[in-house]
Amino acid sequence: MPAHRRRSLILPLLSICAVLATSLSRGAAAEWFKIKAVDEVTGRGVPMVELETVNHIRLYTDSNGLAAFHEPGLMNQTIFFHVRSHGYEFAKDRFGYRGIRLKTTPGGEATLKLKRLNVAERIYRITGGGIYRDSRLLGEPVPIEEPLLNGRVFGQDSVVAVRYRGKILWIWGDTNRPRYPLGQFHVSGALSDPPGEGGLDPSVGVNLRYFVNKDGFSKKMCPLPGKGVVWIETLMPIADESGTERIVARYMRMKNLGERLGHGLAVYNDEKEVFEKIAEFDLKNRWRHPAGPAIRVKEEDGDYFYFAKPFPTVRVKVDFTGLKDPDNYEAFTCLKAGSGDDIKTATVERNAKGAVVYGWKQDAAPTGPGEEQQLIRSGRLQAEEARFLPVDVESGKRIHMHSGSVNWNAHRQKWIQIAVQAGGDSSYLGEVWYSEADSLTGPWRNARKIVTHDKYTFYNPKHHAFFDQEGGRFIYFEGTYASTFSRAKFPTPRYDYNQMMYRLDLDDPRLKLGE
Repeated sequence: MPAHRRRSLILPLLSICAVLATSLSRGAAAEWFKIKAVDEVTGRGVPMVELETVNHIRLYTDSNGLAAFHEPGLMNQTIFFHVRSHGYEFAKDRFGYRGIRLKTTPGGEATLKLKRLNVAERIYRITGGGIYRDSRLLGEPVPIEEPLLNGRVFGQDSVVAVRYRGKILWIWGDTNRPRYPLGQFHVSGALSDPPGEGGLDPSVGVNLRYFVNKDGFSKKMCPLPGKGVVWIETLMPIADESGTERIVARYMRMKNLGERLGHGLAVYNDEKEVFEKIAEFDLKNRWRHPAGPAIRVKEEDGDYFYFAKPFPTVRVKVDFTGLKDPDNYEAFTCLKAGSGDDIKTATVERNAKGAVVYGWKQDAAPTGPGEEQQLIRSGRLQAEEARFLPVDVESGKRIHMHSGSVNWNAHRQKWIQIAVQAGGDSSYLGEVWYSEADSLTGPWRNARKIVTHDKYTFYNPKHHAFFDQEGGRFIYFEGTYASTFSRAKFPTPRYDYNQMMYRLDLDDPRLKLGE
């Protein structure tokens, strides 16, 4: 049969199939009772709202804020649902319960309005299975191309992302799969199109195109030989010796969370779609290497990469060959030149008037928040002299930032930081803060809590400056939502160990940090 004749038969068949699929979807959706949780101010659906019945059946809203309920024996009944969500609050009834009674009619629906306590909005989950599971059950539209299972990924750890050759390159750590508890431990990756260049508006979602192996599961992006799992925490777009744009990453081979087996630099091979090692650092090299998100800044004496972990206390000149040499790295420190790396015996440098002198040095260790706290405890530094220990603008309590990212913000005309606190009140690594400074190196004086979690973790948050909108008024950041390091009684289904996206309006009056 001629090709054009086959096409003339296939196209009507496809149309019939599409109509049947839509009809079946609508028919199936009619069996479910739709619950929508929305922000009472914006009307936007709120992801990850827990709805629990009296007999402990738990539902969680998807990234549209939708939950589909169909329980044999409980349809066409009045059912009470407890309503809970990190950073959001549902009104109490007269007995003090935060919940609502709903008549669970098949095909019916209810809308629940929640008060947002967080300054930042939780807007969608970016990784994992079932991102729009309930929307699909209810026959509702979804914004992304792979709403149920993308790259066969169930969970992913800690993101780094960067603009590269007209795309956005995304890199994650350990990755869970559906078929077995042990996943992929040599870095995962994906590409997406930037907003306005084929990509979605970041308020809607991100269409990730995973790098996959032959069975469709997320492939090893940094398949280095040797023992241990492999992580990547720094991506640096840079021209190589020939002037070609490349991506250099700092890799680590880890025995466990606290023990490193090796680390160095790897460069992305575009043809093979993997990172390949180009340099290895000595294990005794404590800080003379990239660590944390890279910030490229043009200074009077040339371009530098600054590394924020969580504050930028290490830098190196932007040079493809020079990145490999530890002697090229400088530390921002208040220790005297020649002090070396032993913070316990180092002397704080002061001028003739007794004021602390901070500066960039190659022969003294960086003094970030951990080192500043150690110096304060030993009496060598006063709390008010520290540059990287901001305080809660409301309580005056000192906040120790664990990890995060720093970027210049044109809207605020400040350097801004999104970081998670170490040792927060509600959760050890779940309280996210906003702070800002006139200089990369501070002083970072005040901070405001923008996201909270109840006995749950949200670590390694990253602000994606390539998503900034309205000149930087609206910013987007994501982090790893996980029961790890928390007192959670049980992991949140589908959401646990995945990346959650938040949006922050920098004109929110609550972000006023004082003079």
